[in-house]
Amino acid sequence: MIHGHPHDANITFNAALAASSLADTRKNTVIIAPVFQVSPDEASKCSTAGVPTAQTGDLLWTCASWLDGGEADNARGITSFTALDALVVEVTRRWPTVSVVTIAGFSAGAQMVQHYIGFAAADVSSKVALRYVVADPGTWLYFDGVRPVADGDPTSESTCADASCRFHLAPPINACPTVNQWKYGTDGLPASLKRAASVARAHYASADIFYLEAAQDSGTGRGTYSHILDKSCAAEAQGSFRLQRGLAYAAYDRQLLAPNKHRAVVVIPDCAHDVTCVFTSPTARAALLSPSH
Repeated sequence: MIHGHPHDANITFNAALAASSLADTRKNTVIIAPVFQVSPDEASKCSTAGVPTAQTGDLLWTCASWLDGGEADNARGITSFTALDALVVEVTRRWPTVSVVTIAGFSAGAQMVQHYIGFAAADVSSKVALRYVVADPGTWLYFDGVRPVADGDPTSESTCADASCRFHLAPPINACPTVNQWKYGTDGLPASLKRAASVARAHYASADIFYLEAAQDSGTGRGTYSHILDKSCAAEAQGSFRLQRGLAYAAYDRQLLAPNKHRAVVVIPDCAHDVTCVFTSPTARAALLSPSH
């Protein structure tokens, strides 16, 4: 379970633990919530009470570099993605009977997971199923230059509220120069990730992925944390708010990335930008904890 921007690994862990209790899977489920540590100077900008701070020998990132595969500040060549690869391998080594490894994230953690999918390189047995759950990220990684545009009723994507919204794909009008730059697209892909964009796209298309969005994670109301939402030009090209960006990306996935997978975004009712509310919902519990799909 990957924490959000404030490094709230304890909250993310507890949300997953509550989900496991509700699903009655505690006896056969191991929950791990790693922390992508930052330096003491950075910690004041992205820390949560109760989460261990960096210790001597820990890999260190900035508050933002870990979520898109950045290299550790104190270990050249080791990225947050290779660190996650190593964790997956260690899980299968320590628990050799494990059959499913689910890598899930919420908010910034979901950004990390969604970016990681195409670059995942954990060397595990083919008997181990890898599953990814992407919940309420602020922005998404697109693999080409098109973006979804709302069709029909409603005509504005900002009013889309569920999977009934329809989109067509087109290059953004009056796009800013950064619209396809990494982390929004694959232009300027870091060499440290050691995988071409076309290969990453193919890996992503073949993966087992679930998309979750909170129904009330839209607009500027209470609980949306809209004040911290990425509002850059490249982000706005993906949609107005998290819910709309997720609905749009699922449409892009179904039309261009993996039409045969029929991936849909599941909208979780009565939740805003709240990991506990989302993860403990019946639909999320099924995505996170069911033995197979």
